[in-house]
Amino acid sequence: MKAIGMVGRFQSTPKKSHLLVVKRILRCLKGNSDFFLWYPKDSTLMVTAYTNADWVGGIDDRKSTSGNEFFLGDCLVSWLRKKQSSISLSTAEAQCIAAVDYCSQIL
Repeated sequence: MKAIGMVGRFQSTPKKSHLLVVKRILRCLKGNSDFFLWYPKDSTLMVTAYTNADWVGGIDDRKSTSGNEFFLGDCLVSWLRKKQSSISLSTAEAQCIAAVDYCSQIL
């Protein structure tokens, strides 16, 4: 998932190196077709959500990356990874921006 997110950042101006990485990802997925997501019928209906931020994760533009995961019982139902639109001056600021994103997603 992280590799797909990293390559997705360059979809507006892709280069040959990005295409090679996408082909490698597709080969990896093809080789692991026996992996899948399983949602058991007897799972609880409690929603659990997590959020986090990687402060200054992008070395090219110094922007942080936010992430959210949402579970219904033990089953992953949604996730989001994206670069923050502004540059954070601290870890706390990056976490606050991620928390605002998280709240808008869960509502």
